[in-house]
Amino acid sequence: MEPTLVEGQGLVTIPSPRARPGQLRCVEHPHRPGFWLVKRVERVHPDATMEILSDNRAATVADSRTFGAVPVAGSYRVVLRVPRRLM
Repeated sequence: MEPTLVEGQGLVTIPSPRARPGQLRCVEHPHRPGFWLVKRVERVHPDATMEILSDNRAATVADSRTFGAVPVAGSYRVVLRVPRRLM
């Protein structure tokens, strides 16, 4: 997620049943249980799924371009980014 986030940066998240385009969300990788991703919401569908994309699309394809839309349920909204100097 660079340049938005940097490696080792902390996040504060909350469960939120409503996703909106532009939000940063933490979602569990659909093919790797226990592996969490931080991605930006690109589009929200009426069936309560969302398309998520990386901010740096040239660096990774671990997003909806690879595995499609993911459920909003079970995802977390990023509400605060903690600067590395405070970690």
